[in-house]
Amino acid sequence: MGASDHPSERHVLNVIVDNEAGILAKIAGLFTARGYNIDSLTVADISEDHAVSRITVVTRGPEPVIDQIRAQLERLIPVHKVIDLTEHGPHVERELALVKVAGKGESRVEALRIAELFRANVVDTTTASFVFELTGSPAKLDSFIALMRELGLVEVGRSGIVGMMRGADQD
Repeated sequence: MGASDHPSERHVLNVIVDNEAGILAKIAGLFTARGYNIDSLTVADISEDHAVSRITVVTRGPEPVIDQIRAQLERLIPVHKVIDLTEHGPHVERELALVKVAGKGESRVEALRIAELFRANVVDTTTASFVFELTGSPAKLDSFIALMRELGLVEVGRSGIVGMMRGADQD
């Protein structure tokens, strides 16, 4: 059974790295070299002395390929640890979106009503538009954006997914 015989699965990888120039390019290069796209990529400093960062990568690929990428990531010198949240167990994923919607009259009222249902905050408003801030699962953001498309969606900015394991463990 070859790698192409395995179904493509979504994986959320947390890569704990030293803050070093070029590490992000090396990590992205491992995916590119195998022809796999990175669906989402976020980087955040996680140590008090700014020496360590968490890179969260969301990708899709067959299990054997993801395992190979994970093994190669673990061999990179500035990488401390690679955790496949998808395989590791229950985890939390969140993303932030800014969504600009233009409209007047009834569509404006409807956009505000839907935003309230989704617990989106209005962070900017003019007489012709709103910018909503929304946090939640990627599916929640996708649903909100789809509804706003019908009401005058102008622009969307998304932060990318951040994820971590549930419970007291630090993995």
